Amino acid sequence: QVQLVESGGGLVQAGGSLRLSCAASARIFPIDVLHWYRQAPGKQREFVATITPGGSTNYADSVKGRFTISLDNAKNAMYLQMNSLKPEDTAVYYCNIHRSLSDYWGQGTQVTVSS
Repeated sequence: QVQLVESGGGLVQAGGSLRLSCAASARIFPIDVLHWYRQAPGKQREFVATITPGGSTNYADSVKGRFTISLDNAKNAMYLQMNSLKPEDTAVYYCNIHRSLSDYWGQGTQVTVSS
């Protein structure tokens, strides 16, 4: 079992930046694939970004060029640097670890971008 705790959300004006953190209670394995997802009110949860322990990354088109996902294996932590934020980025952001057949989720952190 892995517990995940997100932090760093808040209220920011459009064009601003936030850095989300996700702390894992146990070490991250080489087979893990780590993700950030988000869910806006009334919408389904959607993929934001992914990273592997080897450093491969992928982003949703809507955040490409503005968001950067990173991983600190030594700290068992994952981050999401969000720049040039837009009101449509408003959502609860969740970190996720996919390990073999299991998925682990954090409780989410709210990001609100005002126009």
